[in-house]
Amino acid sequence: MNAVQEFKLSGTAIPKDAVHMLGEICEHFVEHAEVQRTQDAALLKSKIGTASIRVQDRRLLIELACLSEEALQMSRTSIAEHLFYFAGDDPLELSWSETAALAVLPNIHEATVVSAEDVTPHMRRVKFASADVTPFIGGDMHVRLLIPPKGRAPVWPGLREDGRIAWPEGEDELVVRVYTIRAVDIESRELWIDFLQHPAPGVETPGADFARDAQPGERVALLGPGGGNLPSARSILLAGDESALPAIARIAAEVPPGTRMQAIIEVEDAAEEQPLASAGSLDIRWLHRRSYPSGAKGVLAEETKKAIAAIDDETFVWFACEKEDVRAIRALLKSRRHDRKNMYVAWYWERDPA
Repeated sequence: MNAVQEFKLSGTAIPKDAVHMLGEICEHFVEHAEVQRTQDAALLKSKIGTASIRVQDRRLLIELACLSEEALQMSRTSIAEHLFYFAGDDPLELSWSETAALAVLPNIHEATVVSAEDVTPHMRRVKFASADVTPFIGGDMHVRLLIPPKGRAPVWPGLREDGRIAWPEGEDELVVRVYTIRAVDIESRELWIDFLQHPAPGVETPGADFARDAQPGERVALLGPGGGNLPSARSILLAGDESALPAIARIAAEVPPGTRMQAIIEVEDAAEEQPLASAGSLDIRWLHRRSYPSGAKGVLAEETKKAIAAIDDETFVWFACEKEDVRAIRALLKSRRHDRKNMYVAWYWERDPA
């Protein structure tokens, strides 16, 4: 019997505080992989491979193992990007046993706008055509949408030697935003993305602006997919606000018959409600912010807590919205010792502290 070939890569990171950095990595990736943590080491397991990270002499020693060269490069890039993100303004050195080739990213997909339409007053759907939509079927739902400057031929990113993404700069700088693939049309080779339109004085919304003005034939690229796995469970509790609605709708649309779902969705008012098709049974409760008392906060989280109190341990809990609400739900599930494999709890936006 032939052994399965593994592609391996080792790296060394020197952050300001290696133990703290390891904690940051574990806290983040727990929503995207199986994380096994000891005091000075962690093992991250995902469908594309494993990452072993341990603290030694104030350094992080990293060992990656994947089943393909492409997966290995994606794993390296993911680890590198997050290390520098968590480091912020603090110094960080990162080196690998083999440098990354400055080539086109392995998981980038060019696409063109087919059409755009309003689904509700504040949700706009853009349909994109792509030569190959199979990477977006099932599995991960999230992508990074890369939007080139108007009137310029797009320049797509490559890789730095340390594994990070080498983004175009200057006149070729891209708008980069994370979105959910709302639906995949295999026959038409189209992908749908729903964009929340949320204009606010003094707040830039380049992704929403793109959707508002999108014209057929405009070129973009999609980086991914990655993150936001479709849950596989017979019973699912879904909860979130408008930012999570595309993902909730995608999950509802793709579950198999016999799946029982309860959804709690917070939107501005009744005009923002959407019909959600599903082969499973779906009980939806819509919350309207416009009907809340003045100054009310955390309503979605409180209603979700009540729903969690009534479920069993086998129910998959899917919750996504504002950061503080997510922390509250995560703490509740931890106190209940809810199985990590039966939950996805992620923040999609952060409330302005001011």
